[in-house]
Amino acid sequence: MVESGSGRKSDEAPGVPLPAGYRQGIISAITVLLGFSLLFLRYWSFEAEGEWTLASILADLLLAVAILLEFFTLWRSLQPEDDDVSRYRITLRWFFTAIATLLLGLLLAGLTASRVVKF
Repeated sequence: MVESGSGRKSDEAPGVPLPAGYRQGIISAITVLLGFSLLFLRYWSFEAEGEWTLASILADLLLAVAILLEFFTLWRSLQPEDDDVSRYRITLRWFFTAIATLLLGLLLAGLTASRVVKF
């Protein structure tokens, strides 16, 4: 085990590269999700019928935050340093945070559109 700068022990030695294909896979996954997020935000913000409510605005903000997190994750995954296993795992955590935020926004948007949530 190797001691990291934060005092935690890591199973990987510094500079261990990722296996072939891992970076390409995460970059593809991020861009697919980013494309969906942008299209859904366009629909939700400009094309969906109905009045704007506090819930629909909150859903819109959650979708926007998710998109910003996806852009940040894409930027991290395109850095040469992301070929290191420990840095790649941090990028994956950011990606999962973006996914969770997107799912919350989609859930709130769906509940708002079906008029289950009214505030």
